[in-house]
Amino acid sequence: MTRVAEAVGQALARAGADVVFGVMGSGNLSVTNALVDAGVPFHAARHEGGAICMADGYTRVSGRLAICSVHQGPGLTNAITGLTEAAKSRTPLIVLAADTPAAALRSNFRIDQDALVVSVGAVAERVHGPESALADVARAARRAREERRAVVLMLPLDVQAAEAAGAPPPPGAPALDRPRPGADAVAAVAALLAASERPALIAGRGAVLAGAGAALRALGERCGAVLATSAVANGLFAGDPYDAGIAGGFSSPLAAELLADSDVVVGFGAALNQWTTRHGALIGRGARVAQIDLDGDAIGAHRPVAAGVIGDAAATAEALLEAVPERPGRRGPALAAALAEGRWRDQPYAESAGGLDPRTLTIALDDLLPAARTVVVDSGHFMGWPSMYLGVPDAAGFVFPQAFQCVGLGLGNAIGAALARPDRLTVAALGDGGALMALPELDTLARLAPNLIVVIYDDAAYGAEVHHFRPLGEAVGLAQFPPTDFAALAEAAGCRGLTVRTAEELDGVRDWLAAPDRPLVVDAKVDPDLCAEWLEEAFRVH
Repeated sequence: MTRVAEAVGQALARAGADVVFGVMGSGNLSVTNALVDAGVPFHAARHEGGAICMADGYTRVSGRLAICSVHQGPGLTNAITGLTEAAKSRTPLIVLAADTPAAALRSNFRIDQDALVVSVGAVAERVHGPESALADVARAARRAREERRAVVLMLPLDVQAAEAAGAPPPPGAPALDRPRPGADAVAAVAALLAASERPALIAGRGAVLAGAGAALRALGERCGAVLATSAVANGLFAGDPYDAGIAGGFSSPLAAELLADSDVVVGFGAALNQWTTRHGALIGRGARVAQIDLDGDAIGAHRPVAAGVIGDAAATAEALLEAVPERPGRRGPALAAALAEGRWRDQPYAESAGGLDPRTLTIALDDLLPAARTVVVDSGHFMGWPSMYLGVPDAAGFVFPQAFQCVGLGLGNAIGAALARPDRLTVAALGDGGALMALPELDTLARLAPNLIVVIYDDAAYGAEVHHFRPLGEAVGLAQFPPTDFAALAEAAGCRGLTVRTAEELDGVRDWLAAPDRPLVVDAKVDPDLCAEWLEEAFRVH
């Protein structure tokens, strides 16, 4: 007899499941075994919060479907914070969650899982019974792929244990083309670009998901635009001579100047929110804004637009290529030279005197680590430094789980990203607070041993709170802690540990790169009194 649990696992494998991360419980063991038996690799995490983050990071980097498998009730609630991040980031993945039988009214595990999932922005789907099981799986997988959503597929225990119906799998549905833009809407944006002297194109995560990089580069060349990205799309234009980098709080001084001076700004799959525009400061007073997005509600949500297009970022860029006349715009050798010399690492700064300067640390790592890398940045006071000073080769080389602005998601995302791209060194940039929140996954890191280095910007504090509230006269002792020996914790978990207090001590990283026997955790004791440049901008919305 084939049970529903086994049929569901087999169906998910046929639907394109590439990998499964999870924590085993009695509710999800059978279906996970079925996935493994169908050829889908399984990686055990130590906490469901780590498992969902691994699935998120894996999918962001690979573009392939990852599964997170959890027990009912507490297994799902443990994964909710990471699920919220994936849902807000529109990461297409599936959480396979057991559920209590409908009649088990007194079960300790019983909660309203559907309501919980929907409340954080994910999609609640369910295996309703043996007869519908295969169709339920197909629908969940299709919604994840086509809608770019995080989907939770619930499997009640009584349904899992039932005999699978002998119905054939549902017919495969064709892949859907993304909505193509309307001709009038394209003409309106084309008219703005045709009349522009100083255009700027800003790409967001929607442009990354659409694979719009090449079309946007060509469009920028055609209309003479400077190129920039939101933070989550960092790397999309890497190597282009007119790439200004990240737009927003992490913008270099030159990028901020160029964006604020633009007379037309066109966003492709970018929300153009307060983060990307510095609360509007990067949009000049007389600038005209156009916005392209699959979601009509996103257009004009944060600032008025002169033109809006509902459509796929790549398809719209290609349509604009045909509609916009060729013109030099603001491009030329002088601008290219300025951009080449206008990176953050080219800006002078006074070296910190109270400990390791995180800028010096990050520039040294940028020089030391191979260029073929994936940089994963957790949330916290430190997060600007790796985003601003560590170069990435492309958009797949930068993972920025910040849609929920939650500390502690970076290590799980990094493990998933490293497993997705073993050919690249993954760099997990964490704060000490986030590293301690994710501490169980140091065991996972050592056990799976991916090609990964963890760099902890260790100021023994929740630095954002310290630097924001201390100048206001607030006591900040509650956000400060005794020193943590992360190198010892790493060694205890089975990783390599290294404590760094000076840039010279990074020679230990060089030695590890020459013979990387196991993942390396670098405890970088950074100056706790140095405040990040972007912090006050960030706290304006708290």
